[in-house]
Amino acid sequence: MHALAELDLPFLPMGTQAFADDPFPFIAEARLKHPWIARCEAGHCVFDYSAMNEIMRMDEHLRPGFDGVLEQMEAKDTPWGRFFSEQMIALPDAEHTFLRTTFAARFTPRFANQLRPMMVETITRLIDQWAPKGQIDFEEFASRFPISVMFGLVGAPLDAIEELHDDLEAIGLATSMQKERVPRINEGYVRLEAFVEKIIADHRAEPRTDGFEDLLTMLIEAGDSGNVAHRQLVDLINFFFIAGYDTSKNVLTFTMMTLLDYPEIYQRCAEDHDYCRKVIEEALRFFNPGTTFRVIDKDLLYRDVLLPQGTMLFFPLSISGRDAVAFPDAQVFDPDRAVDPRKRHIAFGLGKHMCLGQYIARAQLQEALHQIARRMREPKLAGEYGMRPFYGTWGLKGLPITFTPA
Repeated sequence: MHALAELDLPFLPMGTQAFADDPFPFIAEARLKHPWIARCEAGHCVFDYSAMNEIMRMDEHLRPGFDGVLEQMEAKDTPWGRFFSEQMIALPDAEHTFLRTTFAARFTPRFANQLRPMMVETITRLIDQWAPKGQIDFEEFASRFPISVMFGLVGAPLDAIEELHDDLEAIGLATSMQKERVPRINEGYVRLEAFVEKIIADHRAEPRTDGFEDLLTMLIEAGDSGNVAHRQLVDLINFFFIAGYDTSKNVLTFTMMTLLDYPEIYQRCAEDHDYCRKVIEEALRFFNPGTTFRVIDKDLLYRDVLLPQGTMLFFPLSISGRDAVAFPDAQVFDPDRAVDPRKRHIAFGLGKHMCLGQYIARAQLQEALHQIARRMREPKLAGEYGMRPFYGTWGLKGLPITFTPA
């Protein structure tokens, strides 16, 4: 057995722009020194797919590390800090289980499939506005889709999207470990919370009568029947907006960038709706935005290494699917690859904190890809793009493309 502090571990500069631009050479070099764990600026990083897959399932040894992130961001006594430390996945086990049980029955594949016509209508409306240009920043375009779907899900007025767009962008960098962003994050969070309070109040004052059971109705009814406190209901809807915006936008943007190198796959997406499902699953292996974090709550012995209580661990799910040990030809994008049921992508997390909204995310990405491929033909890169900070929600910063409108 080896104590973590006694190991001569590699260091991963996850907070640097060089790492955000291309983390894979850093991971390969780290693996030469240790097979699964490294030091990083904010604690330790588990970079091996199998180690992530196994450790993240050990819920009895782990707790979410929100307090550690808030401390490093110097954001504890702020509006965003209050939300961050009290949202559902940050709560103690009993409260977390109660809330998750109350709401989980609403986030089913069946419910997600019922939303597909609304998703198609939403992406079609956006393409009608953007496609005639023939040259766009695809990231900017993609950012409008998940927020429009979310507004549709809660019956919110679409003309308010532009009011919250930049705020959601700012909040999306809340776990980037860059404390200079905290004032802008708080500013955006305060506006988001006020918006959520208003749509709840409006709904209670005047419930929908068109027969469509939107997500807001379902959540309010579930909260009322389960005696969920108003504060917790507001926080859940806040989290729904925050978690559903950046992740879906970043996956869709990176998928488009990837498919620029695979024109035959992109063309097939325009012709075969079901094939888009396979493409999205491969895209989630190839790239996903998340680096999640946990604190060791009880000493854990793993692969002969003792991880002591209080250790802050980061799990870059974003690079987990490129692990060549777990995935043959990991750097090749292949929607038709054989899937080992023991080695599926872990884009939506693992354990008791697995993403509740994963079925909605999958459905909207599939529908968006199919419609985009039909309407934006032969896309090509038309300029430079950047990368967002790696910690938190990673992804592209801009993606200029040209295409033939259809």
